Amino acid sequence: MLHSPHEQRALAQASELEAPLATVENRLTALGLALYEQDASAVERVAGELHSALAAAVQHFQRAARAGGVPPKLRQRLALAGSQVAAQREALARATASLDRAIDVLIPDMAMTSRAAALYSPTGAAERGHGRGSLLA
Repeated sequence: MLHSPHEQRALAQASELEAPLATVENRLTALGLALYEQDASAVERVAGELHSALAAAVQHFQRAARAGGVPPKLRQRLALAGSQVAAQREALARATASLDRAIDVLIPDMAMTSRAAALYSPTGAAERGHGRGSLLA
């Protein structure tokens, strides 16, 4: 049973921090699902929601820290959520880099385009010099 004002305040702070932290955790789960399903619009929407939820949670945790501290369990959960965000950011950066490399292979850069222009006509067919062959019907 909680009797001291300090214990009661700590319990109230923990319950005030629980909701924003749970929102962050839910948005992280939703973002992971959207990434898994490769749903670009959902990724964009949920990433925005996660950003807002993280900002709100950080504000709540800062207020709680100034008012007497954050319970260790909630601090650990927030740290875990932060590491999950970092891991998803890293995975997304790696996927983006991989995609960029694939695009570079499939669509040559401007230097390659100028060299290719010497080999292909504007219509995409191989350029043939004038007077080099004939068409017999």
